[in-house]
Amino acid sequence: MTFLPQLSLFSPAKINLFLHITGKRPDGYHNLQTVFRLLNWGDTLQFSVSDKQFDPYASFDSHNLPITLSSNVDVTANLMDNLVTKAAIALIVYLKRQAQRSAIQLTDSLPVIDINLDKVLPTGAGLGGGSSNAATTLLALNQLWGFELDQQTLIEIGSGVGADVPIFILGTDAIAEGIGERLTPISLPKQYYLLLNPEAHASTQALFAHPHLRRDLPVMSVSDIENNAEGYLERLYPSFSNVFEPVVTEVVPEVKQALLYLKQLESMTHSNARMTGTGSSVFLPIPEAMTSQIQTHMVNNPPPCQAVITHSLTL
Repeated sequence: MTFLPQLSLFSPAKINLFLHITGKRPDGYHNLQTVFRLLNWGDTLQFSVSDKQFDPYASFDSHNLPITLSSNVDVTANLMDNLVTKAAIALIVYLKRQAQRSAIQLTDSLPVIDINLDKVLPTGAGLGGGSSNAATTLLALNQLWGFELDQQTLIEIGSGVGADVPIFILGTDAIAEGIGERLTPISLPKQYYLLLNPEAHASTQALFAHPHLRRDLPVMSVSDIENNAEGYLERLYPSFSNVFEPVVTEVVPEVKQALLYLKQLESMTHSNARMTGTGSSVFLPIPEAMTSQIQTHMVNNPPPCQAVITHSLTL
């Protein structure tokens, strides 16, 4: 019996400790500044090399893909719309271009990879679940297909799949600039968090177009962000914020309700609740020693939506 290679990889969530928009770019996108923090809470993807083959030079459609995808939850009706599929195709497209330039050799036959996604993270929550899955797929396929592309190349490929994909390829906490593709690793102390995940969210496109959204925050230097971490780690000083939070709480009452629940705990935790990304998840940094007390509080005062206590990925 032949045993084909398999990989099982963790696909973590992220939170934004703050999120600023510093201006609009000529290409229509916005320049951002944020600190991404990876969490020890996420999905798991199982990758298995199948005995089926595909031609990387062929055109891809819903009936001819380099992967299969199954999950414990419903996936997109058309797999071509799924970020996991988009990541796999983006990798092949990059390799074909390199082969045309004679930079690499690409065979005319590669094994189809069967992917099973054990989905834990909510979608549309500002936790980067889909982007994390895409990044994890790039890392796995690069290994299983034997391409050995370096991390920076994978980050460049990933940035074309989604703005949040690069941070998950980097795999560590980082300051992010541009649309999220310019990353500077940052060393942060361990931290526990209480996350609330409302089952409601607003359209990201609509939020970026909202008239009350601030798009003109001053650009901070990387060194200023590094040297002023006390302003966004536990407490949130006035110079740091999530510009989407006042807009989302205005249009999504479930997010406002979840945030108010966390704010009631601030006097106990001596930290500040805030929203991650464009929502809908909100979080509160909590001391490790208080996790049991927080759990007891939630038993006696049930939160308005799903609640999770987790910690930073690197402890």
